[in-house]
Amino acid sequence: MKVLFLGCGDIALRAIRQLRDSTKPAFGNVICHAVRRRVEALPTTVQATAGDIRDIEAMTALMDAGQFDAVVVTMTPDSMSDRGYRDSYVAGASALAMAVERTRYKPSGVIWVSSTGVYGQSHGEWVDELTETLPTSYHGKRLLEAEGIIQHLPVPSVVVRYSGVYGPGRGRLLQQIRQGHIAPAEPVQWSNRIHADDAAGVLVHLLQKFLQGELVEQRYLATDNEPVPLHDVHAWLAGQIGATMPAGLSSDAGESGTRTGNRRCRNQRLRNSGFVFRYPTFREGYLQILAENTE
Repeated sequence: MKVLFLGCGDIALRAIRQLRDSTKPAFGNVICHAVRRRVEALPTTVQATAGDIRDIEAMTALMDAGQFDAVVVTMTPDSMSDRGYRDSYVAGASALAMAVERTRYKPSGVIWVSSTGVYGQSHGEWVDELTETLPTSYHGKRLLEAEGIIQHLPVPSVVVRYSGVYGPGRGRLLQQIRQGHIAPAEPVQWSNRIHADDAAGVLVHLLQKFLQGELVEQRYLATDNEPVPLHDVHAWLAGQIGATMPAGLSSDAGESGTRTGNRRCRNQRLRNSGFVFRYPTFREGYLQILAENTE
């Protein structure tokens, strides 16, 4: 199996490692090729080409030459602005669509990484793949626009909407908790998350289904098994590291200080597809991080 990773960041690199380490005979000899603008940021063990997904001619030539069985796209915005998301996600999706249309050797499937930011629900509602998307933020609107382009490709495609990804080297959550920044119990701020290794595992899982010709839905929510109030996450972590819970909690305490949306994400479709989590809840995930002291 030959897989092309476009915009190869942390999650894609984890997926590449999992593909290489896989003992599943279905994968056989896996050849992974990465494309990103700065290939020097990639490990030397990863076969890579410097390039930009928005370069239609270059992408078409690469797919013609590589004859890839699948394409995985993990984008990052050029900037945290409407223009940044438009120039990255929307322009990238449009260019990829044209390259796939033009290439002589079409992949068996395309996996496009998106976000639960496409949902605008903000009162603790449950959401899944069938829930109406009502984004109010610029990034949610642009992500949804890009999804629409991908889901009209001339080859099978799947959009994976990730909730908050956490893991080694990600975020300042433990540091914030040590400093006493704990989210209040009321009003409830729902937290949805997925460990980085599971985020990568979802990509590997879907690639296997493509390769074996199994049914793949157009959309999956990639989030762990337990939406949980953010206060409970912070309180549990404070107990694990021996941090003091402050007497007074500010209403804006949180992981980033810029939280948007307040919803609960359901992963039943992903679980029904046969995916098994390494870290079913935040507890297993953060216990691993604390044991390795990697955050």
